[in-house]
Amino acid sequence: MGIYRLGFTELKVPDLELAAAYYTEVLGLREVEREGDAVYLKGWDEHDHHSVVLKYAPRHGLEQFGWKVERLDDLEHFEKAAERWGCHVERLAEGEIKAAGPAIRFETPSGHRCVLYYRMQQVGNSLPKTNPPPMPLDLVGIAPKSLDHCLLLAEDVGEAGRFFREALGFRLTEQIVSGEGHQLAAFLERSHTPHDLAFVKGTNGGLHHVSFWLDNISDIYRAADILRINGVELEIGPTRHGITRGQTVYFFDPAGNRNEVFTGGYYVDPVEWEPITWTEDEIGKAIFYYEGRLIESFVTRHS
Repeated sequence: MGIYRLGFTELKVPDLELAAAYYTEVLGLREVEREGDAVYLKGWDEHDHHSVVLKYAPRHGLEQFGWKVERLDDLEHFEKAAERWGCHVERLAEGEIKAAGPAIRFETPSGHRCVLYYRMQQVGNSLPKTNPPPMPLDLVGIAPKSLDHCLLLAEDVGEAGRFFREALGFRLTEQIVSGEGHQLAAFLERSHTPHDLAFVKGTNGGLHHVSFWLDNISDIYRAADILRINGVELEIGPTRHGITRGQTVYFFDPAGNRNEVFTGGYYVDPVEWEPITWTEDEIGKAIFYYEGRLIESFVTRHS
């Protein structure tokens, strides 16, 4: 029982049409539906109704993010666990989260609006269930298969991670620790990948980036080509992380929300995994292994 994967992120954008054009034509997500001031999108190999919501707002950032649970009674379990941490939990009926079943919503200690929901309408991945080809023939842009993870900001990284571990059952995979022993970054998982969620030090409620999955390093280089062909500046990459061992490119949507495309990593044993620790003096290699240093915008620019 419990949470088994990241379900959706809802991003705030001040120009809904411009953002929708970028996310469908350059990033290459598929538009599923529009309703009022929201556009619902998904990766081509996702079956759920959506994994990304673009929501009109005066400024960019993260409105809320959602996690899919295995069983309906998981919601009651997590409601009690969140309340023990002092969170006010809101119960949501089926459909109050677009296309989703019953849900709960609360604000985490790090100031993020978190939704846990049971089931979502299935719209398919455009491939037949019998003798399917490996991919659709009408892919556009980078065309990631799915949403992968998100990295959020927290004033107290240790407390943010503890909440997700102790209340919601996440596991710590890797961390960056200061010379005084304080967590500067925490990487957490539920899907046995290097991370489904991570926190770095910053303003509560903030978003560092949302990441999308590609299958291999060739796709990462192809993504960089597509971005530059479309006039999108690369913040950094293609390069490699020390943490997670993943290959990556970072860039920004037109609203200023940071995006990443990501591949690689490793399997996390759900029973016997021991977290990996990086020390502050090696933080450059931890984040960008080849460069061995941080770039200023990566630390200072966020939503």
